[in-house]
Amino acid sequence: MKRRCFYPKVKAAGRRRKTGKFICFFLWGLSLLFVFVCYQNLAETGQAPAMEQIAAYLKEEIAVSAWKNCMMVMVTDEGEEELSLGNYLLEKLEEFYPIYGFSETMTEYDTQIESDFTEELLAENGQEGGTGQEEMKGQDTSKAEEAKKQDTSKSQEENGAEEEKKSKNKKNKKKQEKTETAANSAAGKIQEISREKLNDFDYLVQNFYQIDRTTTIDSSQLNADALLGKSMKLETGNEDVQILIYHTHSQEGYVDSAPGDTSAGVVGVAEYLTQLLREKYGFNVMHHTGEYDVKDRDNAYSYAGPALEQILAEHPSIEVVIDLHRDGVAETTHLVTEVNGKQTAQIMFFNGLSRTTANGDIPYLANPYLADNLAFSFQMKLAAEEYYPGFARSNYLKGYRYNLHYRPKSLLIEVGAQTNTFEEARNAMEPLADIIHKVLTE
Repeated sequence: MKRRCFYPKVKAAGRRRKTGKFICFFLWGLSLLFVFVCYQNLAETGQAPAMEQIAAYLKEEIAVSAWKNCMMVMVTDEGEEELSLGNYLLEKLEEFYPIYGFSETMTEYDTQIESDFTEELLAENGQEGGTGQEEMKGQDTSKAEEAKKQDTSKSQEENGAEEEKKSKNKKNKKKQEKTETAANSAAGKIQEISREKLNDFDYLVQNFYQIDRTTTIDSSQLNADALLGKSMKLETGNEDVQILIYHTHSQEGYVDSAPGDTSAGVVGVAEYLTQLLREKYGFNVMHHTGEYDVKDRDNAYSYAGPALEQILAEHPSIEVVIDLHRDGVAETTHLVTEVNGKQTAQIMFFNGLSRTTANGDIPYLANPYLADNLAFSFQMKLAAEEYYPGFARSNYLKGYRYNLHYRPKSLLIEVGAQTNTFEEARNAMEPLADIIHKVLTE
């Protein structure tokens, strides 16, 4: 009887071992497939980490897991509640999928002022326009080349030397006309955005804004007719200072900026903007280079406030106040587009709404010029989209104030990020100066 009982038990134990091995192999195979799919997805969004990073992470995870398994025997509480089968399987799956833990260590796109863009949104905003233009350019070039070949062959076969001369003259004339047309289109709008579409709140938000989760806004403040109805034209001449440019964060630099050299960072970029606005467009501009983020970056806005108040008291003629920044993004993000054949950093207009989702309006951060601020940044963004598509990212809205309450025409502008070169950021000042001129004078 003992043998009869023992033998089936041995067989059952063997079956269990085989089943256990099968389940282990199946889970490991599934985990490898999962790792491959995750890596492919990350690669498509440009976030895929280097293989050596993953290898290092896996080694660390295995070491930690081994330590945990050893320690588990030593610290297990006898009175601990028994795990259910479902929880046990979930726990095991988490151990089998270390890539899940690795993905949690990867940071999302965060700006220096705590915005929450994703790289997918950046790609949509920054690359679509440029790609389309390049494709159209290629099509036009191929058509022009075909036309040239046809014209040349006809002139040689049918009209001889004289006709060939005439065709050359015609071609030169066409080239000249083409150049003039291109120059005219550069000076005019590349595209016209329907005002009817802009009156649709959903269309307006989806195409022109990124709203931070810390705040809220509705159609009473984002109304295209109201935003476009406010005149941003300068009221005074250039005998006195009209525009003030300053930096809450003057120490921000670019990928090739030497540490401590502000002339190769946002201060140097703003100096070029000042020069363009003065010399090319005839504005009277003051560039204030005071430093407010050297000792305590977090309180830079508070430190800059008194200096701004003093400057504005001494120069009451100032109508426009621009706080020029540089954004901070993931190292894999490159905010660049092409403008007039130059690699150009993208810009972003930023507004504080003095309102949080959790607490509503913030009385101690009241901004009497909030509607004007929103109108100014929207008109700037609209001009950028119509004259330089792809140059300006979506306007970012957040919950606080950011010293935008000193003048109705106040702007906070992010010029590229730490992954841009100084030259790319400097190049951005040319279209930006043109947009400022268009909004303030035309």
